[in-house]
Amino acid sequence: MSNATLSGKKILLGVTGSIAAYKVATLTRLLIREGASVRVIMTPAAARFISPLTLSTLSRHEVLIELMDEGNWNNHVALGLWADLMVIAPLTANTLAAMATGACDNLLLAVYLSARCPVLVAPAMDEDMWRHPATQRNLEQLRSDGVEWIPVGHGELASGLVGPGRMAEPEAILAVVQERLRKQGSLTGKKVLITAGPTWEPLDPVRFIGNRSSGKMGIALAKEALDRGATVVLVLGPTKVEVPEGDIQLIRVQTAEEMYAAVADLFPETDIAVFAAAVADYRPAERADRKIKRKAGELTLQLVPNPDIAALMGKQKTPRQLTIGFALETNDELTHAREKMEKKQLDMIVLNSLNDSGAGFEADTNKITILPAGNNPEEYQLKSKSAVATDIWDSIFRYFSDRLYT
Repeated sequence: MSNATLSGKKILLGVTGSIAAYKVATLTRLLIREGASVRVIMTPAAARFISPLTLSTLSRHEVLIELMDEGNWNNHVALGLWADLMVIAPLTANTLAAMATGACDNLLLAVYLSARCPVLVAPAMDEDMWRHPATQRNLEQLRSDGVEWIPVGHGELASGLVGPGRMAEPEAILAVVQERLRKQGSLTGKKVLITAGPTWEPLDPVRFIGNRSSGKMGIALAKEALDRGATVVLVLGPTKVEVPEGDIQLIRVQTAEEMYAAVADLFPETDIAVFAAAVADYRPAERADRKIKRKAGELTLQLVPNPDIAALMGKQKTPRQLTIGFALETNDELTHAREKMEKKQLDMIVLNSLNDSGAGFEADTNKITILPAGNNPEEYQLKSKSAVATDIWDSIFRYFSDRLYT
């Protein structure tokens, strides 16, 4: 393997108090051999399992343990900004619980909370601790926070038991790091436009026609694209969901016409457009200046069509541009998704079904089927929306890399 696979990459390596800490010496050497610059942060407990001097010698940098060291402050914010990737290996049950709850009582946790880069963790603990519901809840919380964890191995444990809980071997961790950093730069130089959230079409000053979209899926897609090196613009309808701080350009809109105007202005300079917003198909023909009062009898509203943003951009796109759409269906899902893909001239469509528990609006999870034009559908299991965003971008890169990079 070439020693340039991680050339120029900056990796923070966090070590916690587990017997598996001895493997970090090998992991550090492998990362350095592949060209990475490695800074090691240890918890006080970790220093009881492996000497900081060993890791300092291998990493060629001083190992950091305390926030305050002989009167000097180790700047956790600067460390968090420095890295391209943070890897915590081994990750104990105790540090896992602290990360899941946002606790911050040592330098490693302070750096984790300050890190803007992706974070990988390699858990290590005994079988019963690994299987405990609290551990699994904490792992799920990390996953929903965007942290990726490397599966544990099965084998002999420190207790003498044989089962799951072993930290992944250094070579396996290296392979995951290489793949993650490869993906991280896969959209470098590309301009990505994402629409997300609902649109609200006003009836009067207090009422509107809208839907239950939260924007969570589109926000997760924007964050993943940013992590992969893209320049990202997010056109976001009204939602209470917070957009992660960072370099995402955020344009907030309310109505479908406002969203269309923003997209039409941005689209000519866009390489990939992902239409994840739940845009209202219709709007009231007239907006009342005052609140509509209740009267006896029926109220009839005249509705007019909104711009079909994805379809209009599909007609304008050039061969170098990709357009990706979403379809939320309740029946004949695949048929309707294919029809929508053809009508809107999309390169790929992501199908949700409201018949799948845990999928659809407002949930933190999603269950999707990806339909790339001219290829067979790809079905995925129920996952967090951050994990779904990873699957979607992986699929885009797998099917369209030739168009993106020629």
